[in-house]
Parts: sequence; structure tokens; C-alpha cells
Amino acid sequence: MIEDVDTTPASDVAPEVQLDDVATRKGGLRRFTRLSARPVVIYLLSRAGVLLIAGAVASNAREHFTKALIVWDGPWYLSIARSGYVTAIPPGSSSNSAQSNLGFFPLLPLLIRGTHDVTGFDLGVSGLVITFVVGLFAAVAVWWLLLGFFGESGATRGTALVFFSPGALVLSLVYTEGLTILLVACVLIALRRRRWLLAGLCAALATSADPVGSAVIVPCAIASYLAIRARGEWRSLLAPALAPLGVGAFFAFLWAHTGSPFEWFDAQRAGWQTGSFGGSVPTAVAAVWRHGFANPDAMVKVISLLVAIGLLVVFLRAHPPAPWVGYTVCVLVIGIASPIIGVTPRLLLRSVPLLGVVGARLDTKWFEIILGFSALCMAALAVLAMGGDRWTP
Repeated sequence: MIEDVDTTPASDVAPEVQLDDVATRKGGLRRFTRLSARPVVIYLLSRAGVLLIAGAVASNAREHFTKALIVWDGPWYLSIARSGYVTAIPPGSSSNSAQSNLGFFPLLPLLIRGTHDVTGFDLGVSGLVITFVVGLFAAVAVWWLLLGFFGESGATRGTALVFFSPGALVLSLVYTEGLTILLVACVLIALRRRRWLLAGLCAALATSADPVGSAVIVPCAIASYLAIRARGEWRSLLAPALAPLGVGAFFAFLWAHTGSPFEWFDAQRAGWQTGSFGGSVPTAVAAVWRHGFANPDAMVKVISLLVAIGLLVVFLRAHPPAPWVGYTVCVLVIGIASPIIGVTPRLLLRSVPLLGVVGARLDTKWFEIILGFSALCMAALAVLAMGGDRWTP
């Protein structure tokens, strides 16, 4: 028997049905706006503290406010936005003289240039504007990522710990962390909802934003494997297939631009990452063992390593989703394997599920203590980073 099929045109649907659909959409939008106000407030409070420190540093040095915020990696990104990549690594016998903008990924400079062209702001202001806005969206994305597993209060605590973590000071600088966090959170949300195409596209952007962002390939592969094993969902392969396209396109560009697809690696080795692979952590530990806390960079790395171990224990005991575990472990491995990065506050910041899950799992008393201490550490590192050559974020 053939069942009756409703062929009534959309225009003939009862008005009350259409109104119910509109009301549902409006209700969802209102809920999204209302709940998203929480991470927005968290983000604005965290940025207010860092900007106050930047203002104090600039006032003390009698320099323009923005100069305190465009430091370290910031000028390199601005140089790419201004005139593109150079064609060769400059010669030099020391690491400083061999540094070039070939050692930086392209997505942030592209956004800075686009902001400059649309708004007419100078490149420095454009860089600060785009990093601030991207960081704001990142806070919202992290909150909604955590909401599905830990509820509203857990999502609020987790987001607060991420954006008040010591490494979060760089979210007010012209750095890629806000962009990476935003894209990684979007990838993990899309994977959970089985939006494979969206996950792959966001992952491709993440791999073009930051070298550590390439870790997002791992959760895409894990989620696809689990989907295929459980439901035979072969479409899920879109996510891991698309994810490497961002970094692949960047290396292809460098090949055409400089003559070598490995120019980013060569630029890093020539200008920054001297030493043996995996040597950063032992070097930092040895420096602290021999000289105590006289070297701020080594001190920060060793403390971050110890903190990472404690965070990882709490994180794994919470039994987070396998893609979250894969991403977090991959980020930590990248830092440890690097000749220079090691485990740093910036690396822990980019391990966003790690901080988010731990913050969400803490009870109120411990959360308040840890959040307060974390905010003080962020302020201290901001003073060190903006106040001279005492510490490099």
C-alpha cells in the first residue's frame, strides 16, 4: 500500500506551524546570546587586566600604549602583512641575524592585512583589533565546547581557567593563540556533531595558523576512525583528509616562492630552534638545577612542565572524549620534541581541552584558589614579557 505523502506547498502550511518554527529559531538565538554573555564577560575581564599592565609598562617607559603590545613575534606577523614573505633566509653567524618572517605561518597576517584594507587602520592597530576579536570568539567557542559535557557552571569554570591561565597574556598581543583556540574548539564541536566537512575546513584553517595547530589532524583522524568502526560512516574521512590542506598549501607556496618546500623548517633552525630535537626540556631542567631560578625562561618551562603533569592526571581521570585526548597529547608531544619550545604557558594555553576540562572538574573552593593564583601568574608574566628582555612568551 502506498502511504499518503503531504504535498502541500510551503506557502499553504498553517500559519501557526510557521510561527512555531520562527519562535523556535528565535528562542534558540536568544538562548545562544544569553548564555554566550558569560564567556564574553570572562574574556573582557581577563583582557582588562593585561591591558592595564600594558598601559603601566608603556607609561613607565614613556612609550605609546601599542608598543607594549606589539612585541616579540608581533612585528614578524606585521612584516608579512605589510610586504609578504622574504624570498631567502638572511645570512648570519648568529641566530638573531638569521631570523626572518619565513618562520611564521600565514593565516594571521592575512587577517591583519584584510582588517587593514577594510578599516583603514594602520597595520599595528589592525593586528591588535583582529587578535582581540578572534580571542573573544574563541572564548565563546570554548564555553560551548565544554557545555555539552560539563553543563553551564562547568563550562564557565573551564573557560575562566583557559582565559586566565598564565599563557593567556598573549591573547592581547599580536600572536596566533586566539586564532588557534577558536579554530580547534570549532573543530572539536563539529566532530562531536558529526559535521565532517565543517570540521575538516576549520582544521585546514587551524593548520595554516600555527605549527602547533597541526595537532588538530589527530582528533580528526580519531573521530573518523570511531565513526567508521561504530556506524560505517565513511563520510567522516572528509575531516582528516581536509585537515592537512592548510599547512600543505603554505609549504607549497613556500616551494614556489623560495624554491624549497622546507623553508619554514630551515628558517626555524637558522633563526630560533637551534639545538637537538627533544632538547628543550632537559636543557631547562639542567639550567634550573645548576643556577636555580636565575634564568626566567628556564624557570617558567620547568614550572610549566610540573603543572602540565598535574593537569594531565586530572584531565585523564575525567575521561574526556578520545579526540580531545588525542589533540592534547599531540600538542604536548610537539612542545617536548621541539629543540626550543618545551612545555610553556603558551603551549598549555593551546592545549585548550586540558585546561578547560580541569577547570570544569574543579569544585568551587579549589577553582577559586587556582584561578586566582593563575591570574596572578598571568599578570607577572605580562610584566616580564612587556617590560623588556626578561622573558620571551
